[in-house]
Amino acid sequence: MAVFTEKKMTEAQLITGQMLDEISIQAKQSPRLRKNYNFHHSDEDICQRLLNAIEPGSYIQPHRHLDKNKDETLIVIKGEMGLILFDDYGSIEKKALLGPAGHAMIVNIPHGKFHTWISFQERSVFFESKAGPFLPLTQEEKAFWAPKEGDESSAEYLASLKKLFESDKEQHPSST
Repeated sequence: MAVFTEKKMTEAQLITGQMLDEISIQAKQSPRLRKNYNFHHSDEDICQRLLNAIEPGSYIQPHRHLDKNKDETLIVIKGEMGLILFDDYGSIEKKALLGPAGHAMIVNIPHGKFHTWISFQERSVFFESKAGPFLPLTQEEKAFWAPKEGDESSAEYLASLKKLFESDKEQHPSST
């Protein structure tokens, strides 16, 4: 099996099913149950383009990007994922089930909007694009009302978020 690492783009690169599978295998082996594959050359690039493989059980603390240039576009290209948007105090404003077949598959998230993702299927992968440079999240960008990644209560919080999608998943059984 080939191990994918970030590369300098010198020619067109096709994104194949094999590539998605191999990134997903790396995600499954990661302690955080996710793996990025960056198409941009460095964290300083003005456009960040990447694949993000996320396995079920991975907890992503709700967060936002405050920089007015950090709107995000995400396209679910494999698997099934739940998106949750929150207000500034943790109340849920919207949730959506996304996947390449039978669901919405693309979302644009404006800067300043708290959000998180939940993977419902093994080998779920989305493509993400946002303005660079990459900057680690600040304390103000992390939801103060949600457990931090690795906190004891994060698994329970993730389980409560998954329950929000039970009726959606009954109405739209996965076909991916």
